[in-house]
Amino acid sequence: MAHVVVLGAGLGGVIAAYEIRDQLRKEDEITVVSKGPTYQFVPSNPWVAVNWRKRKDIEVNLPPVMKRKGINFVETGAKHVLPAENRLELEDGKSIAYDYLVIATGPDLAFDEIPGFGPEGFTQSICQVEHAQKAAAAFEQFCKNPGPIVVGAVQGASCFGPAYEFAMILDTELRKRKIRDKVPMTFVTSEPYIGHLGLDGVGDTKGLLESEMRNRHMKWITNARVAKVESGMVHAEEIGEDGNVKATYALPFGFSMMLPAFRGVPAIRGVEGLVNPRGFVLIDKHQRNPKFQNVFGIGVTVAIPPMGKTPVPVGVPKTGFMIESMVTATAHNIGALLRGEEPTSEATWNAVCLADFGDGGVAFVAQPQIPPRNVNWSAKGGWVHLAKAGFESYFLGKIKKGESEPFYEKMLMDTLGIHKLKE
Repeated sequence: MAHVVVLGAGLGGVIAAYEIRDQLRKEDEITVVSKGPTYQFVPSNPWVAVNWRKRKDIEVNLPPVMKRKGINFVETGAKHVLPAENRLELEDGKSIAYDYLVIATGPDLAFDEIPGFGPEGFTQSICQVEHAQKAAAAFEQFCKNPGPIVVGAVQGASCFGPAYEFAMILDTELRKRKIRDKVPMTFVTSEPYIGHLGLDGVGDTKGLLESEMRNRHMKWITNARVAKVESGMVHAEEIGEDGNVKATYALPFGFSMMLPAFRGVPAIRGVEGLVNPRGFVLIDKHQRNPKFQNVFGIGVTVAIPPMGKTPVPVGVPKTGFMIESMVTATAHNIGALLRGEEPTSEATWNAVCLADFGDGGVAFVAQPQIPPRNVNWSAKGGWVHLAKAGFESYFLGKIKKGESEPFYEKMLMDTLGIHKLKE
């Protein structure tokens, strides 16, 4: 008998549990370890932050679903991963031994790396539904006395799409409330150009997003490094190609949401051979850790080198389609090991994204995610908003039913199909 443990119950962890369960032999066991009982559909957090969705709309209570699937579920987070001992130490002091471990924790949010930054400081976040709820309350207060807004992503960030989404959604909502004329908006990003997205652009994301921001009267600052945040003021520096400060900015705000840099979670940070200096899990082409061969990594927690040197550090995003591919490869490779075979499955690492703007949006497809690519496509239109809303409903329905299938591959096909119909 083998015991497989999946650490984390986000996008990667939940679908990994479903897919690995299908690979197990009758005598094998699988356990999911999660800090809390719920799954959150993170792509909907921008909607929560403007009260277009409530928290209950985007969460799934996992224990009953996991029980129906024959998956053990532990609602206590991990304090330490001890790969040399093949066990997890939980936050309540108990331990769980494993034969195979899949690390799917997602990231730790590095707000503390910038003074005054984050929900405990002076800016909002949409990285977690709790943050989005707090942002929604702050936004309602802001609308009673509107002023400048600053949105963006700081140095070291690797997730840029939601920042663009939220800026456009704010614009849409402010126009609905007929107060957009009272709200100057500035987009501040560590990207070398608008639409870089940590991917050196996809199709014409540069042109599409620049055009969208001009049409919506948004100013932007690229190659930006946030030095500190004070109450009502973002202090940022624009960095030149030579690495020197090109310009400094003191940006007043009545409301601000900026995405942080990511790092590995405390339970795995500093484990030699398991993670890189930033705390991300080291993996080979089979999603397997080179030192601890019974440990796999999937999702945002895995280490991927940046696209290339940029004036300000920019990470590479791990999108849903890419994570789904990692999950499938990991499930098949664990299945192979259980049957006494060598792992052979490799993730394809493609990207498909629907960036909703509330009244439209931008979609892009990158195959593979890292250039050069076989497919390098982007488009915009009102159909993107409809496609994302439809996918949210479809995806949450499948999670609630405990069904595992290529969710994002379906989204790719549906997206391209919808776009074709709209042409």
